[in-house]
Amino acid sequence: MNNAVAGFSKLSKEEKINWIANEYFSNPIDAINTIKQYWNDDTKLQQLHDEFIENTITNFYLPMGIAPNFLINGKYYSIPMVIEESSVIAAAAKSAKFWSTRGGFKATVLNTEKIGQVHFIFKGDSAKLQQFFNTVKATLLDSTASITKNMQKRGGGIISIELRDKTSELANYYQLHVTFDTKDSMGANFINSCLEQLAKTLKEAALLYVDFDENEKDINVVMSILSNYVPNCIVRAEVSCKVEELAEKKIENPQEFAEKFIQAVCIAEIEPFRAVTHNKGIMNGVDSVVLATGNDFRAVEAGVHAFASRNGNYSSLSHAKIENDIFTFWMEIPLALGTVGGLTSLHPLVKMALEILGKPSAQELMQIVAVTGLAQNFAALRSLTTTGIQEGHMKMHLNNILNQYQATSEERKAIAAYFTNHTVSHASVVELIENLRK
Repeated sequence: MNNAVAGFSKLSKEEKINWIANEYFSNPIDAINTIKQYWNDDTKLQQLHDEFIENTITNFYLPMGIAPNFLINGKYYSIPMVIEESSVIAAAAKSAKFWSTRGGFKATVLNTEKIGQVHFIFKGDSAKLQQFFNTVKATLLDSTASITKNMQKRGGGIISIELRDKTSELANYYQLHVTFDTKDSMGANFINSCLEQLAKTLKEAALLYVDFDENEKDINVVMSILSNYVPNCIVRAEVSCKVEELAEKKIENPQEFAEKFIQAVCIAEIEPFRAVTHNKGIMNGVDSVVLATGNDFRAVEAGVHAFASRNGNYSSLSHAKIENDIFTFWMEIPLALGTVGGLTSLHPLVKMALEILGKPSAQELMQIVAVTGLAQNFAALRSLTTTGIQEGHMKMHLNNILNQYQATSEERKAIAAYFTNHTVSHASVVELIENLRK
């Protein structure tokens, strides 16, 4: 077996599949059948999927579900969620129903600025560089006119551009720090195109600047790239009600529940080991909607976790308090999202997800995504501080275990009846299956 291959990208799809099957599997025919089992029967749709990425061999499916009854700013939403983890959608829906009778969720977009940077090396007088920048700033902006024209028609474009001296941190290192508003698009390609033009114009202008020495004229652009850290593209989501209104079947003492809930949040604010898992629960909700709507969940994850560390320690994204007998639970997170461009007009299920959400603007989608994250966090903390997280999660996970052991319909009925009054665990389910089969 030789796992190295030359010219893989030049092979046809069939040739790629055959190579994979023969190189890595003892039964190549079974491997090929599994790969082709997930192809779409509609050849045009399959070709569309094939062209999303490179070296495609098949489709990898994730479940898409709906969490209904989200009351956000007075409007009801059914939220599409794409995720493989059991109990996430059930928890979100339960949280949505809980808050729908207590005023619903409030969401506000605080800012929508996005950032891009031209990183460059300048071995010369920083004062002269600043004077040069002041002189050519208008020229830099004008050079992007053909790129920004359509975005400006929609009210977006370049908001500001500044020179940043980072030489105290890295020798001879400077930035053009550029702020953008990309309206309803995520704007990655737009931002990067602008940055590359700015870098080109910067280098050209430096060669002609008379006050630079010869060595100063040679500005070395290292890279031009957007940042996925968007601390000024922020949305706030919150819920609040009187403490007494928190009462329900599993919350007999709402004051005690609220205080314990707040303590759980406080622990996540100061303890990184807890904060990571706490925030992961938030991202269960955030990522699933980001995926369903064709946005970049890796960019969102990176930006959110950087934001959680902005004060020097990794901390909780959400916060809670009781003030004047009012319980408030809220979160502010950075979300750079789009509802036009990218997969939003190509992937059929992404288009469907956006239809279900009422064709939201980028700002409306920011609100929906943040609320889903907060709802997920509330559901997790409510479970943790009352019944424990495993009771609900393992009941939802039961189907996965039954599928793993290919349980029959009769076995499923018997197992479901047994676990109505017993705690679900992987070991106990397997033991019950084995006993039934004896």
